[in-house]
Amino acid sequence: MLVDSHVHLDDRAFDADRAQVLQRARDAGIDQLVVPAVDAGSWTRIRDLCATHPHTLFPAYGLHPLYLHQHAPGDVDALLSWCGANTTVAIGEIGLDFHAVDLDPALQRSYFARQLALARELDLPVIVHARQALEEVILTLRRHPGVHGVVHSFSGSEEQARRLWQLGFLIGIGGPVTYERAQRLRRIVAGMPIEFLLLESDAPDQPDANHRGQRNEPARVAEVLRCVAALRGEPEHGVAAATATNTRRLFHLPDPRSV
Repeated sequence: MLVDSHVHLDDRAFDADRAQVLQRARDAGIDQLVVPAVDAGSWTRIRDLCATHPHTLFPAYGLHPLYLHQHAPGDVDALLSWCGANTTVAIGEIGLDFHAVDLDPALQRSYFARQLALARELDLPVIVHARQALEEVILTLRRHPGVHGVVHSFSGSEEQARRLWQLGFLIGIGGPVTYERAQRLRRIVAGMPIEFLLLESDAPDQPDANHRGQRNEPARVAEVLRCVAALRGEPEHGVAAATATNTRRLFHLPDPRSV
């Protein structure tokens, strides 16, 4: 059994065939999926979607840095109230993105820090986005001791990965690892302690090398698994079991065999 630790299944890209996408995921052995939010407008949509699949889909709520222009000053306070009234497995997706030049870095930092403080207050893990900002993300996490979670779609150095592990953070690995040009990422995945590894799709984005240019979907976590197992020289079932256990432990997901 596999877990997709990061999929935007509420995205409009899945409106035409969401049920079929979920069935293909089940057919590929993916029985649990974590669905993070990007802005306040997505919270209700994700809650309602996950409620229709209570043992399969698990919601996370947060304010994504790429959607900075859609956030309002009161959204972090609203997030606290929302998480108090609705079940959630994490605060996310949150973080920093310095790739997009039209997003105010100071405002990003404010939202990120406030959401990290909220996660500590609620004792919830965080799902962190870090694009061209990983070094600052690590320094920010150090200023919030006790906060734990995952840096998804990890693309940093081995030294940065080690610093994250020391802070109690896992790293999420998806489609990019299947590209032969991703040599640094492949070396990290090949040699890292497996207890810090999560598998993800980040669908509809970041397809694997066999589906480049196409809409991604959670079933393709199986392709990521095959690549990761080959890089590590380990059996697929062992990597699947370990990463699923890691995801369930981090997000306090139930064992599907007991549901």
